[in-house]
Amino acid sequence: MMTLINRVKTAIANHALYIKTRNEIARLPLDVALDLGLFRGDADKIARHAVWH
Repeated sequence: MMTLINRVKTAIANHALYIKTRNEIARLPLDVALDLGLFRGDADKIARHAVWH
């Protein structure tokens, strides 16, 4: 069973990964984002799905 401290560490690490992923997607050059089929305005949704699903 995970201790409270381990759960908090995991939550902090996941949140940091979410922020990093969201920022990277939001900063993609438009042509690269379109080539990848991404809409930079969906960066929050995409990052959330990447980290927690």
